[in-house]
Amino acid sequence: MFKTLFENVQQQTPLVHCITNYVTVNDVANVLLAAGGSPIMADAPEEVADITSICTALNLNIGTLNSRAVESMLLAGRQANALSHPVVLDPVGAGASPFRTEATFRLLEEIAFTVIKGNISEMKTIHSGSGTTKGVDADISDAVTEETLEATVMFAKRLADRNDAVVAITGAIDIVADRDKAYIIRNGHPQMAKVSGTGCMLSAVIAAYCGANPEQLLDATAAAICLMGVSGELAYERMISNAAGTSSYRSYIIDEISKMSAETLEGGAKIESR
Repeated sequence: MFKTLFENVQQQTPLVHCITNYVTVNDVANVLLAAGGSPIMADAPEEVADITSICTALNLNIGTLNSRAVESMLLAGRQANALSHPVVLDPVGAGASPFRTEATFRLLEEIAFTVIKGNISEMKTIHSGSGTTKGVDADISDAVTEETLEATVMFAKRLADRNDAVVAITGAIDIVADRDKAYIIRNGHPQMAKVSGTGCMLSAVIAAYCGANPEQLLDATAAAICLMGVSGELAYERMISNAAGTSSYRSYIIDEISKMSAETLEGGAKIESR
């Protein structure tokens, strides 16, 4: 199901404007290049609207938030909306502080997002206005398990309907939904949680896939998540065979994304629809 989506990214080289987490900005740029896209990292309020105008998609990540970044995100988001460009929100740590939560809701109120991607705690904060987010990690009580899967799928569909966006809830089991359909994805490896920035990288790849496939936003988001997950699995095998550690693992993930083929992605994707 992913061959055309994958090939569109490779052929179009979507240019993605990222206003993102400065802890991981270099990895985000490199993973976009590896996935077949092209990055621009501009966050000055004086230029973000102009930069957004020349790009295919916009990726907003609130991981290292400040007032200047919020202003830039709003300016860029409004411009992307005016041009009908896909916009991805990664509400990192929403619920962890009043400032972060209020900024998230302001962005949601003033920008029409194409995809909202986060862990279950961040998504529950968006839904209810409060949450139990601990830093950037989902609170353990919010973990998506086989027992809570059906309820979480319904929650994701409701949240997608309310925000008129694709919702991607990431974790050990990933759920990608719009108001009518959901995908359940079981790719990835627990070791990915030991590498700072894999979530930030994923948001950018989602933006690239949506930019190259604007008529298939749900499937494009699922393809990006499977791409990251399959690459994480292959990179883990390589890390073990080389007796390497987490720094190498980060590089191996980007390597595997750069080496990915449509056939490997299709064959490795562990995905079902609900």
